[in-house]
Amino acid sequence: MDEVIICEKPRSSEKIAKALFPNAKKKKYKKTYYWEHQEKNKKTIIIPAVGHLYTLKPKNPNDELFFDLEWAPVPEVDKKKRYVQDYIDAIDSLAKNADRYFHACDYDIEGTLIGYNVLKHLCGDEALQKTLRMKFSTLTRDDIIKAYENPIELDYGQVDSGIARHVLDFIFGVNISRSLMKSVKESTNRFIKLSAGRVQTPALSILVDREKAIRNFKPEPYWIIKAILEDDIIALNQRGRIFQKNKVKSILGECQGKDAIIEEVKINRINRMPPPPFNLGGLQAEAYRIFGLSPKKTQSIAQNLYLEGYISYPRTSSQKLPKTIKYEKIFKGLSKDPRFKEKIKNLKKPLKPHEGKKEDEAHPAIHPTGLLPKKLGKHEKKVYELIVYRFISAFSEKAIIESMNAKLNIGGEIFKFSRKKVAKKGWMKQYPYQKIEDEKFPLLKEGEKIPVKEIIAEEKETKPPARYNEASLIKEMEKRGLGTKSTRADIISILYDRKYIEGKKIRVTPLGENIIDTLKRYCEKITSEELTRQFEEELKKIMKGKTSKDKIIKKAKEEIISIIEEIEKNKEEIGKHLYKAYQKGRIIGKCPECEGNLLIRYSDKTKSSFVGCSRFPECKIVYPLPKGARILKSKCEKCGLPLISYGRPRQRACLDPHCGKSKKDKMEVVGKCPKCGNDLVKRSGRYGEFIGCKGFPKCRFTASIEEVIEKG
Repeated sequence: MDEVIICEKPRSSEKIAKALFPNAKKKKYKKTYYWEHQEKNKKTIIIPAVGHLYTLKPKNPNDELFFDLEWAPVPEVDKKKRYVQDYIDAIDSLAKNADRYFHACDYDIEGTLIGYNVLKHLCGDEALQKTLRMKFSTLTRDDIIKAYENPIELDYGQVDSGIARHVLDFIFGVNISRSLMKSVKESTNRFIKLSAGRVQTPALSILVDREKAIRNFKPEPYWIIKAILEDDIIALNQRGRIFQKNKVKSILGECQGKDAIIEEVKINRINRMPPPPFNLGGLQAEAYRIFGLSPKKTQSIAQNLYLEGYISYPRTSSQKLPKTIKYEKIFKGLSKDPRFKEKIKNLKKPLKPHEGKKEDEAHPAIHPTGLLPKKLGKHEKKVYELIVYRFISAFSEKAIIESMNAKLNIGGEIFKFSRKKVAKKGWMKQYPYQKIEDEKFPLLKEGEKIPVKEIIAEEKETKPPARYNEASLIKEMEKRGLGTKSTRADIISILYDRKYIEGKKIRVTPLGENIIDTLKRYCEKITSEELTRQFEEELKKIMKGKTSKDKIIKKAKEEIISIIEEIEKNKEEIGKHLYKAYQKGRIIGKCPECEGNLLIRYSDKTKSSFVGCSRFPECKIVYPLPKGARILKSKCEKCGLPLISYGRPRQRACLDPHCGKSKKDKMEVVGKCPKCGNDLVKRSGRYGEFIGCKGFPKCRFTASIEEVIEKG
């Protein structure tokens, strides 16, 4: 009997092979490693994918709308991912005609779809009839063996929901983006690269709304009245914010020279329950708050910790820890580290976690497995310890906070002050990232008089709404039902890559804002949260068998046709506005040769960015941009052009690689270009002198000075 175990990644295939068959042999097909175990008449092959091996593409690239799609090997669609072909070839050669198959990719929608496509397209439909599903939440030996010995049926609800999500994202993103770019081309005869997405565009719309609220906010002055008393007591007037200046003067006059009479003193005890264990969103928010790690970085680190077997599967919505994860065993493993042991020994039995409300049918909350890491990088260590301490604190006792609240009367005006201290640390002792309040309570008695040192009125201004950061935007998207736990961080990353947003405290660029304004004006449906939210709900229904993928895809196509008809109806206005927005968002300064603006441009032919004049073709000034370069706000002291940051480690340089050189140096002709016949000129770049075509950027021929000298 032959069996094949399909895994999602090379690292997980190694973990699964070693757990199930310690004597399995590591083998190689082309550049792909796999594992083989022979036992009597049974041969088992454990072989990995490398994430998605198949992706969607249009069957006919000449179709007006890309609705007719097919699954194609990733390297066929994305030439940068040629390495994926080795994994496809290995599975194609080694995994066919087995007696049974195990789908052992991550147990979520994406993992299920990865394995399903491998089995369907490489092993054949008959392989799916012989497939069992391994379900595990950690890559520990016990969990893997249990999943192998107790497999379940392949969940076709997950498969169909995964297919539908990919189809929806493709047909919304590609068709609407093409339609917008087409409107620009037809109305301005210019090509610009634009993108819109089913979730991406509503997410950007949220940020634009916040950007406008901040910009349109008008600060209003107000006053807070404070009483300064003995023992460093600062009591606040109960009126809070006072917006009338004459009222402030009146209150100050009433209180001046009066003692404070204590009318009431209350000391309360408040139970503060332990925080629930992490789900992915909670981990991302806390890692950002404590360490400043981006949600995408945290997600990537957590995934690596999972693949190494140190934590459970991170892409979960759950805040619950079932008994089946074996708390005692995990704590025993963690106790081998003295730092964790010190915390664990304070836990009281029976062990029972404080859980949150959120659930996930596929996986429990994120938790350590008990296996201690041998060596971790700086950020991996921080995230791992955060997960461990959060797990320990979930099993700890509640904390008790004492609060003192006092009410004082000064000249008929009521003032209040409060202080807090921790009466019992409880879980706070186990969780080192929690601030512990420890204020001293002054001795106060009701009816007692206290001299007032000073009454002051602090003038302040109302503040605009706070900017989102990546973590708070993920929370907002979750609240509004946009995207999934796995995709939100990637969507935000796309907005940064498209130059629609910038900064840690997220600012929308003029390009991002103008694109949303144009879309809202002419085809608001693209920016609609409601439409996106409805489809998210429909995708969940597919998974539960309450609707079909074909029905939802058909509905999506109808919506896209409706949106594109709106774009077509207003294409002249949309195209002009989008191009104007694009131009405005790409301006980085004034052209030194004419009255035009310097713009960041993109060459579709060479797939690279450069800086050129807005008055092209009249003005042909061009500055190349190294890969990954960022335009800085600071200017070059010599010529006034913007500085750029590029390379690794990052370096700063003038946008003009010839800055400081004479015109003669710049344009020294040394021959003719063998590609286009234009003059070859000597150039001085960031990496030294070289020979380049004067026809740049249309012709990108370059050569070293030595090559030109040798050829005469």
